[in-house]
Amino acid sequence: MKAYRIHRLNGIDGIALDNLPSPEPGPGEVSIRVRAVSLNYRDLLVAKGVYSRNLPLPLIPTSDGAGEVIEVGSGVTRFRPGDRVAGCFFSGWADGPLTEVASKTAHGGAVDGMLVEEKVLPVEGVVKIPDHLSFEEAATLPCAGLTAWHALIESGGLKVGESVLIQGTGGVSLFALQLARLAGAKVIVTSSRDDKLQRACDLGASEGINYKTTPEWGEVVREKAEGIGVDHVVEVGGAGTLGQSLKAVKVGGHIALIGVLTGGGEVNPTPILMKNIRVQGIYVGSRAMFESMNRAIELHQLRPVVDRVFPFDDARGAYRHLESGAHFGKVVVQVG
Repeated sequence: MKAYRIHRLNGIDGIALDNLPSPEPGPGEVSIRVRAVSLNYRDLLVAKGVYSRNLPLPLIPTSDGAGEVIEVGSGVTRFRPGDRVAGCFFSGWADGPLTEVASKTAHGGAVDGMLVEEKVLPVEGVVKIPDHLSFEEAATLPCAGLTAWHALIESGGLKVGESVLIQGTGGVSLFALQLARLAGAKVIVTSSRDDKLQRACDLGASEGINYKTTPEWGEVVREKAEGIGVDHVVEVGGAGTLGQSLKAVKVGGHIALIGVLTGGGEVNPTPILMKNIRVQGIYVGSRAMFESMNRAIELHQLRPVVDRVFPFDDARGAYRHLESGAHFGKVVVQVG
C-alpha cells in the first residue's frame, strides 16, 4: 500500500510517498480502507517542525480520515466489513475527561496518522459516520467538526437565542457557525476578506466584520451584541486575538480557546477576572462526543463545507493550498 510519511521536519517538501506493507488487524482492532483525509492547520505545523521537534520519524501525517472497514480482529463486535467509519483524533480517548495517557494517542503527531491507503485502529478509536455524508465530507469531522461541537455544545452549553463570535472561515470556524445556527444562536464572524464574510453570511451568520479594516473589532462585536457582548467566543487566533475577544465577550461569558493561528504574544488577564469570564481550553474531543455530534449531524442533515478535494498523488498540493489561506472550509485529499 501507499502511505505519505514525513521524513524531515522542513515543511511540505519533507513529506514523501512511500510503499509499505498492508497492516493486519490484531485483537480488538479494525482495518480500514481510507477513502478521504482532511487537512488541519495542525498538519502544517507538524510538517514544519513547529508543532514539536520530538516527533517519531518517519511519521504518517494527518489526524482525520474516513473510509470503510476491510476486516476486524478477534473480539470486535461493534463493526463489520463494509461499515462506513472514521477514525477518532485520539485513538485512546473514549469518554470522560482527557487524561495524560489519552493525550499521547493523537494521530499525526504522537502516533502515525491517516494519510495512507489502509489503516489499522483500535476499535475504541473508530466511529460510524452519518449515512448522508460522502467520505470526503465525513473526513472533515474528527478534528474540526468535533472541536467546534466540544467548544459550543459540550463545554459551552450553547442555548437558543445566545450569541457566538467566530474568528475566520477555516474548518473549525465554519463548523461552529453551522452548529450555532442549528442551536438557534446568533453568529458574528470576523475575516480579513469581504468575500469570505459574505459567504459566511450566506451560511447563516448575521454580521460580518473585516478585522483588517476594523482592527478594534472587539468593541464593534460588543455593540452588535446588544451593547453587552457575546455569550460565546470561538477563539482560534490565540494570543494575538485574545485581547479583542476579551472585549467582545459579555460579563460572565465563555471563551473556547482552540487555536494559535496568530502565534505568541502577551495577554492581560485582568478582564478575565473583572468580567468573570470562563476561558476553556479545547483539545478536540472524545469518541463519545464524536458519536453525539454525529447523531445531531444526521438528524439535521448537516453537510460540512468542503473547499476543494485533491487527488491522493497531489497531497502536497493540498498542503500548499491550505498554507495559502485561500480556502473557505475544509481541504480534503481523496484516497484511492
